[in-house]
Amino acid sequence: MTAAPLTTWTENGPTDEELLAKYRPVFARIAEGALERESSGRLALEEAGWLREAGFPAVRVPREFGGDGASLRQLYLLVVELAAAESNLPHALRVHLRFVEDRWRERHTPRGQEWLRRIGAGLVFGTAVSEREGTFRKPATTLRSVDGRLLLNGKKYYSTGALYGDYLTVAALDDSGERVTAVVRADTQGVERIDDWAGFGQRASASGTTIFTDVEVDGPEAIFPPPGGTAGHLAHFQLTHLATIAGIVRRATDDIAEFVRRRHRTYPAAKAAVAAQDPLIQHVVGRNDAAAYALRAIVLDAAASLDAAADLGYAFRTTPEAERTAEAEAEVTAAELKAELDAFRAQSVVLDLGLKATTEIFEVGGASALDRKYQFDRHWRNVRTLASHNPLIYREQQLGDYVLNGTAPTFLSPEGASVITGAAGAPTDAGKGATSAGSPT
Repeated sequence: MTAAPLTTWTENGPTDEELLAKYRPVFARIAEGALERESSGRLALEEAGWLREAGFPAVRVPREFGGDGASLRQLYLLVVELAAAESNLPHALRVHLRFVEDRWRERHTPRGQEWLRRIGAGLVFGTAVSEREGTFRKPATTLRSVDGRLLLNGKKYYSTGALYGDYLTVAALDDSGERVTAVVRADTQGVERIDDWAGFGQRASASGTTIFTDVEVDGPEAIFPPPGGTAGHLAHFQLTHLATIAGIVRRATDDIAEFVRRRHRTYPAAKAAVAAQDPLIQHVVGRNDAAAYALRAIVLDAAASLDAAADLGYAFRTTPEAERTAEAEAEVTAAELKAELDAFRAQSVVLDLGLKATTEIFEVGGASALDRKYQFDRHWRNVRTLASHNPLIYREQQLGDYVLNGTAPTFLSPEGASVITGAAGAPTDAGKGATSAGSPT
């Protein structure tokens, strides 16, 4: 996989340099309190406000709707840098970024434009999708019509970013038993958000419990079909994790390099009296620096594939139906499949290198590097937590099956059926009614 160029051109879009100049000062300010937040357990709510004030949640929103108009590759470039400052924030914003992308896909429609304007004005979305009860794609949470009101009832867990959001996207079953996504204000009466995320990593991602008790939904305009389980959609979710891991490895490398520079003691068997002059320690730091560089390049290359698929898909959807051709549809399908496969490939390498790098940083400092004041262990814990969202063994098996046998990856459709996206773009049912207790994202 080749690295993407630093700067790419998009219509009416900013350059990488413009975006970095705008957001790097905010990221640097956020990074200053990272250790204090990790030690105290404080959520980065104030820091999230700084991002909102700077316009980061709208970075992908087209300029005519109040955003930066960035490409997906540029979005992930910024996510890497934000994650290096505070890895909990891109994780908390992951579903927000996906919601923005879904509205970007329909930016030619009144609904898409209205929500993009709201996001451009500063709205942020959290999520409440996964449950500890029920089955995947068949939530126990319900949306019922009662005396002319739409009422939401249920209990969610893994509500990533819920405490950071103005609105929550909630998976529920409607009166007909169909899965829908309801969008509700986070401060609506009957919404209870609890910071009880018990994972050992990404502790400030606000991924705990959310309870809905007769929560009124505004109306049909706040009801969306469930997100698609097709190629390209899951790649977007996965790349947010991978970009976050790339940022974590960058921060871990910078942290341990600064530790070595300040270190006066060293091992009895060391090759130099000063740690920074020891060729073995230089080797470890240099290898981790190379890993951070490689992870960033891999993520941006996969993001460029996703950009190409998104642009082709939008062009196809906005072409008059009578003018659409089978060849154009096949081109879109092939681009979406490539984006998904590239995300699989990136995942395999990023997780392996990320876990290895955040373990090896401890080779340079002995017991001194274990001091809790440095919180170096947070880097491995955070990578391990992100890596657990999508078991790699399934991704690598599907990738191997594709390479060997040409079998396209299988995804879960909104109805819970397995859908295989073929080369011609026609999904086919395979195992109607299949379910999973876990989340694929």
